[in-house]
Amino acid sequence: MSDSQSVSAAVAKLYNTYPFPPEPLLDEPPPGYNWRWNWLAAYNFCTGQKPQKQDIRILDAGCGTGVGTEYLVHLNSQASVVGIDLSAGALAVAQERCQRSGANRVEFHHLSIYDVEQLPGEFDLINCVGVLHHLPDPIRGIQALAKKLAPGGIMHIFVYGELGRWEIQLMQKAIALLQGDKRGDYRDGVQVGRKIFSSLPENNRIVKYEKQRWAMENQRDECFADMYVHPQEVDYNIDTLFELIDASGLEFVGFSNPGFWQLDRLLGKAPELIERAENLSERQLYRLIELLDPEVTHYEFFLGRPPLAKADWSSDDKLLSAIPELNPCIDGFPSQCIFNYDYQIVNLSTAEFEFMQACNGQATVGEILANVQLSLDGVRTLIKQQLVMLT
Repeated sequence: MSDSQSVSAAVAKLYNTYPFPPEPLLDEPPPGYNWRWNWLAAYNFCTGQKPQKQDIRILDAGCGTGVGTEYLVHLNSQASVVGIDLSAGALAVAQERCQRSGANRVEFHHLSIYDVEQLPGEFDLINCVGVLHHLPDPIRGIQALAKKLAPGGIMHIFVYGELGRWEIQLMQKAIALLQGDKRGDYRDGVQVGRKIFSSLPENNRIVKYEKQRWAMENQRDECFADMYVHPQEVDYNIDTLFELIDASGLEFVGFSNPGFWQLDRLLGKAPELIERAENLSERQLYRLIELLDPEVTHYEFFLGRPPLAKADWSSDDKLLSAIPELNPCIDGFPSQCIFNYDYQIVNLSTAEFEFMQACNGQATVGEILANVQLSLDGVRTLIKQQLVMLT
């Protein structure tokens, strides 16, 4: 067995022992939304406009127990979804999960990401969350996925960051040392880890970090095992992350948490430093931000396969003739106090509220503004906030 095959076998064994994620199975669609899994909202985020088609193909690459897969089916009513995973045990849970909640436009395959070319056709949206960093060769993995992304398609990726996971890495190494030749016995690893945590002093840095960040979810052995006794993990920083992205041959569209990557959030009190930072490349700027705020436990971002047409609404004429619709991932509308796509509270002005009420998918911006006292810049603010999307 090659090194790569033995690592893959060890990863499969972990997830057969502890299927992940361990979310409960429901006899109804899952609650709420994750906009990154909604084709309309994600495409709008990436391009500034509504996609032309909704009858798309979606791949959930490394779907585990199907938590994301289920959302992908329920949030995209015209899409057909394919889920693949290395763990037969996790796939069995995924199938049951989707059957029970009525997510019936989905098929599952027991398949490694490396072998994704065995699936027919291409995909408009590929979702790969929490998977690449567990592959023995993440570059080979992302290249295999990139080949299956259709032109004009987008890929949503989530990988671990080294700076915010430093304490986790220390604990992983400590458990491995104490396990010795019992490494690979994941139930033993969880027991050892639990004993370490219950023995360490209260003010120990690793204990404090666990309590602050992870203790709630790590009550479940599946989560604890995934975090602390995983046989294979690669943690990234901005420099190594972009080596991975460049190797994919795809276009980096942007991080899906753009607010975090704003330097003025950190150095706003020092305009002269912000000015100096203007000489940095985009990647250097990202690196500076993560060095100054080393809480980065993961990176979540979109890649695209050209041609990915980006809309530009700076021309008034173009904007006036566009047709606005509400972003499908907002909650609490109609009301002037709503949750936006990231579940943050937004308070709408009366004019903004009236504009959004008139967004019926038929009237143009110009037609709506004939009856609503909102400026074009006010409309652009709604677009920037991802509250409305344009065709």
